[in-house]
Amino acid sequence: MHAVTRWALGVEYDGARFCGWQSQVGVATVQDTLEQALAKVACTPIRVVAAGRTDTGVHALGQVVHFDSDAERRPEAFVRGTNAHLGCDVAVLWARVVPDDFHARFSARARRYRYVWLNRRARPALFRDQLSFDYRPLDAARMEAAAAALIGRHDFSAFRAAQCQAKTPVRTVHSLTIERRGPLVVMVICADAFLHHMVRNIAGVLAAIGAGERPVAWAAEVLAARERAMAGITAPPHGLYLEAVEYPERYDIPVSRGAVGAGLPLNG
Repeated sequence: MHAVTRWALGVEYDGARFCGWQSQVGVATVQDTLEQALAKVACTPIRVVAAGRTDTGVHALGQVVHFDSDAERRPEAFVRGTNAHLGCDVAVLWARVVPDDFHARFSARARRYRYVWLNRRARPALFRDQLSFDYRPLDAARMEAAAAALIGRHDFSAFRAAQCQAKTPVRTVHSLTIERRGPLVVMVICADAFLHHMVRNIAGVLAAIGAGERPVAWAAEVLAARERAMAGITAPPHGLYLEAVEYPERYDIPVSRGAVGAGLPLNG
């Protein structure tokens, strides 16, 4: 019998047709799809653990997973071989052996998400499932000014979903930027961890401020209230991307720089 090896993978996916990351009975999920493809390469059942469990319709540019296997394979086999058994909306980007103490979720130091609005009067014909459409003129400068209140260590109770199972609502937001790139408004947020729907609820608050429906100070008021009812609408899932997960350097895990295929202009 071969020794068990712990592997880490980088995974990119379009979440439009999936009912989220986490395995569920009777519906398509990213986890089930990936595990089935990996099992064909390893010739044995594989169970993966992800850095973050994305919701229905949410995408990933740099999801990280780990799994244990006694199958003797080269990294290229877990990349090219797995991709050969995946549909066009999921791809393994890299594979590498990691120490036994590496854990895709618990070893992570930070996670970075990107939220993208198409901001123009006319609805999109293209990339409907990869962008959040908002016809209201959004002022990115107002949004970024409001976002400043959310940076740092805070109780984010007002931005967590009712079904959130996190033991504490306290999170540390390391950075939060908003910028306009032509017809796109892009929010990038990095934190130690996120609550359920936290990014989408922040996006909903900032969009209302950008549209002039709320004052810049409203983001700080919502945060201080610690009541979900104060935070307004949850932004749609299809504009959201898990962009990157950061780990201690000793694990040598590649960090996604936000590259994306299909010609979607997320980076300029």
